[in-house]
Amino acid sequence: MSKDLLQALKERRSIYGISKEHVVSDARIEELVAEAVQHTPSAFNSQSARVVVLLGEQHDKLWNLTEDALRKVVPAENFTPTKEKMDAFRSGYGTVLFFEDETVVKGLQEQFALYSDNFPIWSQQSSGMLQLVVWTLLDAEGFGATLQHYNPLIDAGIAEEWNIPSTWKLTGQMPFGKPTVSAGEKAFQPLDSRLKVFK
Repeated sequence: MSKDLLQALKERRSIYGISKEHVVSDARIEELVAEAVQHTPSAFNSQSARVVVLLGEQHDKLWNLTEDALRKVVPAENFTPTKEKMDAFRSGYGTVLFFEDETVVKGLQEQFALYSDNFPIWSQQSSGMLQLVVWTLLDAEGFGATLQHYNPLIDAGIAEEWNIPSTWKLTGQMPFGKPTVSAGEKAFQPLDSRLKVFK
């Protein structure tokens, strides 16, 4: 990886135009995601994150499944933009599915009752960190990606298709592929309204 962490974070963006063109080996993708899962922090070292990587036909199957689910809830006369989104995601190389194992979260709630209300929040925070780590690593390798949230609409279909345990709660879907368009300029709010430093 040729980028340092700060530069990689600065360059990570939502890229909606992606293709199936080869960027790195499937083994490298698996290695990057495995390292992210292994080393992203979690509250109480709970390691509640679960991840599924879909490549090739399995990736296409996910977005076919999602399109079918959306057809049931989006009026036919308004479906064209939704269909275009599904086509765009399907045109990518793969998708990373992020889950949190609720068995782990509930176990911690029982073990540490004083913090019970916080464990679902901390679980989501850990999932967000993992999503950023995976996204940044994929970007640094030359992929473009976005983070999507078609859960819970597609949860049951995914669980059935890939035999996902019922305790795994889907938190996001990250389609990725070789970028076919640039992200464009990003607008930033003034930092002095978002950051305070006291010395």
